[in-house]
Amino acid sequence: MPMSKPAPKKTHQPAAPRPVVMLAYEGAQVLDIAGPIQLLSAAMQGDGRTPAYKIELVAEKRSAIHTTCGLTLQADRAFVDLGAEELARLDTFIVSGGNGSREAMTNETLIAFVRKAAKHARRTVSICTGSFILGAAGLLDGRRAATHWAYAPLMRQLLPKVQVDEDAIYVRDGKFWTSAGVTAGMDLTLALIEADLGREMALTLARHHVMYLMRPGGQSQFSAELAAQHVGNERLAKLCAFIIENPSETHSVPELAARCHMSERSFARHFVAETGFTPAQFVERARLDEACRRLASGDASLDAVSAASGFGAAERMRRAFLRHLGVTPGRYRERFQTSRREQQTYHSHL
Repeated sequence: MPMSKPAPKKTHQPAAPRPVVMLAYEGAQVLDIAGPIQLLSAAMQGDGRTPAYKIELVAEKRSAIHTTCGLTLQADRAFVDLGAEELARLDTFIVSGGNGSREAMTNETLIAFVRKAAKHARRTVSICTGSFILGAAGLLDGRRAATHWAYAPLMRQLLPKVQVDEDAIYVRDGKFWTSAGVTAGMDLTLALIEADLGREMALTLARHHVMYLMRPGGQSQFSAELAAQHVGNERLAKLCAFIIENPSETHSVPELAARCHMSERSFARHFVAETGFTPAQFVERARLDEACRRLASGDASLDAVSAASGFGAAERMRRAFLRHLGVTPGRYRERFQTSRREQQTYHSHL
């Protein structure tokens, strides 16, 4: 009786890289393009050898793209050359931001391509003012969207059907992901990678690129210290510094107005004009900043952190974290300290 041949061993074939298309145009921001592409190009499949993404930079023409900083990039292809089969396989479609986005909004050929690519892509992403282009294509109508805080009022004016979230670092609404500027685009890209490949890969990339903390999308673009830097009125500037340095003080409006030797009404009006925040909002941001620092740098209890930061009861701090950062204080500490441990492990092997 003839011996049967052994069945051939099954070999595991790594998954094919996910197709990604990044759209650029004249006047695009180079970091809005390079930042996400760098992170995506460094991401590996589970075997550690196969790239997770196949990335192409496309523009209206296969030629040099002049970016806002003066550097030029070369488009891999003209977007009109992407056929129906390629678009049908498209995993992620990304639109970069930049000063040229306003002109790109009026480019009917470009907008038609954006609609077509977004229709086929599993998810559609914009970086910074790239959200204006998605909005001009009608893709964000009735949806929440993020953009750079400085352009949020203009976005509301030009795209009234979009629910603009000027505070968030990035926003996901269905298959559409939008972000604030530059570094926020890299935060969003890490979130995409985490969704595809898991938290370990995202943390590895953050560590390798010296991105110390993976920030959640709901985290604010603003801080009290950032707002205080732009205060021109000397009395109000000193008051802002006092609030930041003493977050656990009461800081009622009558007390703050008295420190500036102003009436409460005049004080409130001038404070908003100088900082962009009401006094109560600024005080809460200052306390939030202090709580974040304490959670990131120590192991004090949440009650102790809340008291030292001026929130009093831990539940008040928790509500503030959820409102501004989209995470609980405990989750914030976990994210930061996990990232910090990963950094320490990495440096110990250098």
